[in-house]
Amino acid sequence: MSHPTSDAHSKKATVALLAGGRSSEHPISLITACGVLGSIDTDKFNVVMIGITEDGRWYLTNLEELSALTAQGPSARFTAGNQQVFLPLGGGDSRLRLVDENNEMQYSEPIDVVFPLLHGPFGEDGTVQGLLEMADLKYVGCGVAASAIGMDKHFMKVAFESAGLEVGPYEVVSKRQWDKDPQTVKERIANLGFPLFVKPARAGSSFGITKVDAAEELDAAIEEAHRFDPKLVIEAGIEGREIECAVLDTSAGGVPRASYPGEIVITDQDHGFYDFDAKYVSKNSARTQCPADLPEDVQKTIRELAVEAFLALDGEGLSRADFFYTPDGKIIINEVNTMPGFTPISMYKTMWENSGIDYPSLIEELIQLALERPLGLR
Repeated sequence: MSHPTSDAHSKKATVALLAGGRSSEHPISLITACGVLGSIDTDKFNVVMIGITEDGRWYLTNLEELSALTAQGPSARFTAGNQQVFLPLGGGDSRLRLVDENNEMQYSEPIDVVFPLLHGPFGEDGTVQGLLEMADLKYVGCGVAASAIGMDKHFMKVAFESAGLEVGPYEVVSKRQWDKDPQTVKERIANLGFPLFVKPARAGSSFGITKVDAAEELDAAIEEAHRFDPKLVIEAGIEGREIECAVLDTSAGGVPRASYPGEIVITDQDHGFYDFDAKYVSKNSARTQCPADLPEDVQKTIRELAVEAFLALDGEGLSRADFFYTPDGKIIINEVNTMPGFTPISMYKTMWENSGIDYPSLIEELIQLALERPLGLR
């Protein structure tokens, strides 16, 4: 890869976008990357597109390949290209090592910032963030600890409770507990009442989640969730509207901003909750509304709580907070997502568009925040 030559070109920041990854959310990451790659302002940024295979290899890719892959739908997977990518080893050298099929090495232009468009384990959980810290590469989004806590529905709830946020009733079930004494585990879970939701503790995009309406359905739901994670979170069903709110950080330690809240409205009653199919496959099962049809004082409170949840995790860059708004007026936080989807229909992008920040401007602001932030302890 040649180095830039013109003065105007050399003033651009070079952004490496990461897509794919080793988690079950690989195809969602590809859709997210297509959206960002198609909307980023190339007059302001040079872009290097890196795809990560399911076995963890990094290769150069491009919008054409990503578009072809995402056309495959949920089965889309990135496959190895010809030019393999290796990260720098730190020491101030931020050039990527590029090795072709002949095992010959080239170097990229220096990378100014990485945008890890990765969802789920090995991408959103602090692992890639730690790798980038070790490589002395700045990156968009939350740091190592906040990413790890934000990925784990158990520790996330502990952080929320510590900050005084209201969470719904839940139980945590480890694989060891389930294998040793499933009957005791089921008795503990039954205290939550029905319906309830069985969830992998560290997965996203509704993978492995089952709504359970009766005790006899528990075994199958737990086995399904264990396909994605040995640690489970079991949550009591909460009657309420599902409200989301996007958070965007500010420079120099200012107060993070919150978008207008948005609402997911299930329109197809065959979907008992906002599952993977409703999110990414069916075109008629749900719709989004932003701003949500809520009283102004409730909207204001939700925006404040979204920022509080972001700060409870020591968040940086961005997050999306998900709440339940109950018929009796309670606002219960369900979870946050520290790298929400940027697909054409994703709520994070949509909420900011409805709050006055368009897609290219949102991408630019996230990159600028990352460029301003130091690496290491902060």
